[in-house]
Amino acid sequence: MRFLVLLTSLAALLAQPAGAEVPSKLQLIEQRLAAMVSENPGEYGIAALDLETGKTIGFNGNRPFPMASTMKVAVAATYLAEVDAGRRSLDDRIGNVTAGSLMDVMITRSDNRATDLLLAALGGPSAVDQWLRGHKLTGMRVDRTIAQLLSARRDLRDIRDSSTPSAMLGLLRVIDSGNALKPESRSLLLDMMYRCRTGSNRIRGILPPGARVENKTGTLNGYTGDVGFLTLPSGRRIAVAFFARGGENRSGVIATAARAIYDGFGAEPRADPATRVLSPQQTIASPAAAPERAHSGGS
Repeated sequence: MRFLVLLTSLAALLAQPAGAEVPSKLQLIEQRLAAMVSENPGEYGIAALDLETGKTIGFNGNRPFPMASTMKVAVAATYLAEVDAGRRSLDDRIGNVTAGSLMDVMITRSDNRATDLLLAALGGPSAVDQWLRGHKLTGMRVDRTIAQLLSARRDLRDIRDSSTPSAMLGLLRVIDSGNALKPESRSLLLDMMYRCRTGSNRIRGILPPGARVENKTGTLNGYTGDVGFLTLPSGRRIAVAFFARGGENRSGVIATAARAIYDGFGAEPRADPATRVLSPQQTIASPAAAPERAHSGGS
């Protein structure tokens, strides 16, 4: 099937009449992503935003998917905004632990208990949802605590606690812009995402050694997600969101798509819309990283 997709795509390019418009770099990336997901079982939502130019690409970018633990980015941003406003402090004690310590393990290790303690201190999920609306972020909603989410009947198409890939880009853009958080809070959140230890076989899986990634993963049975920022060798930053539902090689597709976006935004256009997706055996997390697991453990 992969070869048929490749031959069909190349034939279409060769069949273009003289003088036909050459696909742009972003169009070629989207072609590669479409070819990739078409030959892999499951449902995928992918979106990327060049934070310098504002240009975006996507596949199923407006389709809602569960956020799972990727929603913890919004929880952290909401709490940090309270710190910036002087209403809270990272030194506040919550459950005999500082808010800063809870936030760190929430992002770096996806600790569910830490998340719910922070949510309770904020006033519940509605406080995070209100912060999102205050920044005109739509297509994303936070309805339940992690404990409530885990105790509910699993439905990967439940609109609650969901986001579209494009909406997740909106949240990442707001965080990166500096308009929602003070520089110190923005830097703190990005540092925690840089030190994320879960799901290293997703966005981070096959990027070049030393590539800077700031991300947050999310996992449920039958669902895998990863969102965050890629920094290209040129220094340009790309916000990315990957949601995958169903199928058996979700991490492999995410890792391969992340590499295609990293290379595509930083390279000249190539008439090569096919991308070989890594198998699960080829995307094993490094021993130093926390293993991928269902949301009951939090990743």
